[in-house]
Amino acid sequence: MRGRLIATGVSGVAGVLLLTVTPGPAGATAAGAVSADQSGTVAGDGTVTLSGTYRCSPLTGPGPVFVSSSVGTGSVRHGIGGTAATCDGAEHSWVNRERPADGTKMTPGPTEIEATLVHLDTRGGLPLPDIIATDQHQIDLLPAKG
Repeated sequence: MRGRLIATGVSGVAGVLLLTVTPGPAGATAAGAVSADQSGTVAGDGTVTLSGTYRCSPLTGPGPVFVSSSVGTGSVRHGIGGTAATCDGAEHSWVNRERPADGTKMTPGPTEIEATLVHLDTRGGLPLPDIIATDQHQIDLLPAKG
């Protein structure tokens, strides 16, 4: 039961992260970087696929690290998945794939992307987001092949 509550709490905190960026305690993480590719794809069913790279050094505090991503324009953003990160100092690839949860069907064309490398610091019990790095820029969503 406790494992299920923790998993639910982590999912909830990751979702809130898309709405509010509040750094956790200082010193919880080490340095890192994240980048998103210049294009993504959108399938006929509205599934968006985004990708890029990240790098983070080993953590100084407990808790998982994720690469989250969102697309949209202005204040309207749609969360597109999350990838568990490995913080070992090496560069890694990430791919997030999801349909917007609110039912919005994305279409090919220009959009803004935001990729965030975030540590969910669990030192206080409740996971608190600690932003390691972000990348935000315009991309082109291309029609998915196949």
